[in-house]
Amino acid sequence: MAPDSALLPDSLLLNGREFHYADIQQYPANSPTDLNGYEARVLDFCRQWLNGAQEFGLQTSGSTGLPQRVTMTRQQLAASARRTGDYFDLGPGDRMLVCLNCEFVGGLMMLVRGFERRMHLTIVEPQADPLALVPAGAEFDFTSFVPLQLRAVLAAGHAPRLNRLKGILVGGAAVEKSLEQEIQQVQVPVYLTYGMTETASHIALRRLNGPDATPYYHVLSGIHVGQDERGCLTIRADVTQDQLITTNDRVNLLDARTFEWLGRADFVINSGGVKVQAEKVEQVLEVALMELGLRCRAFIAGRPDERLGEQVTAFLEGEPLAPAQQQQLHALLSQRLDKYEQPREFVFVPQFQATPSGKLDRRNTLQMVK
Repeated sequence: MAPDSALLPDSLLLNGREFHYADIQQYPANSPTDLNGYEARVLDFCRQWLNGAQEFGLQTSGSTGLPQRVTMTRQQLAASARRTGDYFDLGPGDRMLVCLNCEFVGGLMMLVRGFERRMHLTIVEPQADPLALVPAGAEFDFTSFVPLQLRAVLAAGHAPRLNRLKGILVGGAAVEKSLEQEIQQVQVPVYLTYGMTETASHIALRRLNGPDATPYYHVLSGIHVGQDERGCLTIRADVTQDQLITTNDRVNLLDARTFEWLGRADFVINSGGVKVQAEKVEQVLEVALMELGLRCRAFIAGRPDERLGEQVTAFLEGEPLAPAQQQQLHALLSQRLDKYEQPREFVFVPQFQATPSGKLDRRNTLQMVK
């Protein structure tokens, strides 16, 4: 049955103000004079989409290298939106909360999904707890968070509101083990995304909660994946204009539609001829810190070493730990990691550097401590 046209949106909410599509198409004419910079940029993208623009410039996050400008076609963005809409059964009249930064692909694609599926859009400027920016009675069918936001939302006691959604995406950064445990209180499906700017957002999803939780990513329909000689994931689909994209992500490809993410090829540390995957050590370190009640962020990287070539080094954010705490941490890591995987040094950094999209900037953080 066709949806009631009265239920279909002809406007959106942006930071609590209503903007009609007919006015957005004429933007900046008839627009309020007190828009902030973020609101102006969101409305400008909406204007382009509603007026049928065919190409869009997207900014990469810069989490693994220098930020770059990527040009994507309308067809690529629409194909990605259609795939997600089909997966979550999103349709006309559904309500979407857009709280990611719309200047990057994760937030921008939320807008595209809303337009393509004729959904009601409530857009709020990114902050730790975006639900604090909308009325307590506002209900939604779909949303997407970065891990920091999802942690804040759960800490604020919003789990009952989340349980009224059809599904939740989380992406943009790794989900820590402690957050994965907190997510178990959420009853609706929560999915960790895998994708990048060049694939118009996610091409695979991993269920994080409930009986269907899995350590493996499941590739969405119409996406073709493979591996190169390094064991890194390759992707070809309509969202890449049928061009083969080769990533730096090492994977264990279980079958044509399922893979396990192992870590980035450029995060491999060659220590005494033994190749150590930094992300594996980070997971063990994160659990050990959690068990000791230490809530500091941490990551693993290699530092030059005359004898080993590179030594595995742990970088922790904040003030140095007390000697007794460091000894406890050393003991836990030595029980759970092989000899060459164990960090040989702990480096304490007052504050990690971040990319414009809020992700950990390893490269600039490492440059700070050299």
